[in-house]
Amino acid sequence: MKTIGLIGGMSWESTAEYYRLLNELTRDRLGGLHSARCVLYSVDFADIERLQTEGRWAEAGETLAAAARSLAAAGADMVLICTNTMHKVADSVEAAVSIPLLHLADATAEAVRAAGLRRVGLLGTAFTMEQDFYRGRLEAGGLDVLVPDAEGRALVHRVIYEELCLGVVQDASRAAYRKVIEDLVADGAEGVILGCTEIELLVGPADSPVPVFPTARLHAEAAVAAALE
Repeated sequence: MKTIGLIGGMSWESTAEYYRLLNELTRDRLGGLHSARCVLYSVDFADIERLQTEGRWAEAGETLAAAARSLAAAGADMVLICTNTMHKVADSVEAAVSIPLLHLADATAEAVRAAGLRRVGLLGTAFTMEQDFYRGRLEAGGLDVLVPDAEGRALVHRVIYEELCLGVVQDASRAAYRKVIEDLVADGAEGVILGCTEIELLVGPADSPVPVFPTARLHAEAAVAAALE
């Protein structure tokens, strides 16, 4: 099995899910006591969040690029950025190392296409929902992407940073997310991308009238498949 390199800590709540998923998926594929070969570089999310808020994306990219180089030096055969939002600096990470970067949006778009869907709603941080680095990648993959209205986007973003990244899961927020999902479906969404890795801690298939696409799980599945090729 190849070694999977993880740039995590953004937040560690979802990075812990990545670790669990990678090991469960490897065990399911190989059986017995098998677990994933992986190396984790976990950053301090407070530093990254400050750079996000201040728009200092180049510096954030340098931080993640340094993490990628450390993973490569530690023997990683591929790199995953364990967060949707920080794929804004994916080009900087990819350029820093000679090992491949498994892009989260590509794995997600492939899963949506495999399900026979094209028009999807996207939930995530404000950066992910409103900027082109992620939506554009999905659209280049053949998808038609819808996002919530301004009020919905603000709610989804707030819950991510003020609750989920801190390990807080509230029923009221789950109900609010369900309403946002219902509105996307009313606008024509055939499926919903859970485009922030923490969102999977709050909602799942039972919370949506259409298929949901949990990006952390899809990313982990793609990584295990690549590692076992």
